[in-house]
Amino acid sequence: MSMTDPVADFLTRLRNGAHANHDTVEIPASRLKRDLAKILREQGYITDYVVEPRPEGPGERIVVRLKYTEDRRPVMSGLRRISRPGRRTYVDHDHIPKVQGGMGTAIISTSHGVMTGHDARRAGVGGEVVAHVW
Repeated sequence: MSMTDPVADFLTRLRNGAHANHDTVEIPASRLKRDLAKILREQGYITDYVVEPRPEGPGERIVVRLKYTEDRRPVMSGLRRISRPGRRTYVDHDHIPKVQGGMGTAIISTSHGVMTGHDARRAGVGGEVVAHVW
């Protein structure tokens, strides 16, 4: 299996884990994926995450604790990869998208690091639209 888009894999694992009602999902770690997990935790989409060494070899993995409502529905109802390797999507700070009328979160990779669309708008920076979460 060739991994051409690790971020899409990250989002898919979260989506599949939530659909299957798993408590945790394991994902190979990278700095970008760590930043994504941090934003998802800050925004309340996941309970928590830890980065730990991979037991089966080199590198690290991120173990994400998924978050559910009282009646076990996933807090994240949607995840969409926006900028893909074949088609990058960049915006300036005036054109940062509002996700689900402001109810969701746009995740933007900027020159000041990975941040929410809200924070990027406030900082006056644009960047690559990595994903939308709602």
